[in-house]
Amino acid sequence: MTNPSLEICYDFPFFLDEELEEIFKAHEKVFFQKGELILKEGNTANEYYILENGLSRSYVNDFNGNEVTTHFFARNEIIIDVSSLFQRIPTQENIVCITDCECWKFDFEVFQELFHKIPNLREWGRAWMSQQLFIYKQRSTEMFTLSATRRYLNLLEQKPQVIQFAPLKQIASYLGVTDTSLSRIRKELVSHPKKN
Repeated sequence: MTNPSLEICYDFPFFLDEELEEIFKAHEKVFFQKGELILKEGNTANEYYILENGLSRSYVNDFNGNEVTTHFFARNEIIIDVSSLFQRIPTQENIVCITDCECWKFDFEVFQELFHKIPNLREWGRAWMSQQLFIYKQRSTEMFTLSATRRYLNLLEQKPQVIQFAPLKQIASYLGVTDTSLSRIRKELVSHPKKN
């Protein structure tokens, strides 16, 4: 079984072909509609997903009840709440589809079974977690060290589909700015593209 999304996600130099085949076979193709929740606050994650097509986001509700976007999941990325899945605790986040989404589901029980059976899956998992930790650390640092314009440009460069499909309000909350500020930033970039 060949699948570009799975191949990209499990791109790890030590996997043997037969190990990858077994891992790939453990995934099940699933579809979600625009607006459908993949994971709801208060529930415990029992699987993770590899996003083949579409865009989704995770968000929390702040103390005033406003939605704050914590992450956007784009094509070939893993949709996961790590704490909920691996610590077996209820999630504080919601994960929802911004567009229709086509995913590969990997059930937690099956993952655990293969995790103990295939040492290279454990090594891949450690490498993936290290990379994610670096990404989250970098994002939290950039929230304080980069201007809102620079953060917007970085998002545009790294995940252009977010700018294309996500509502302004969701992008603004992810960047830590108001809708009005983000509108102003976008207008400035259109009228003075060379300045940035």
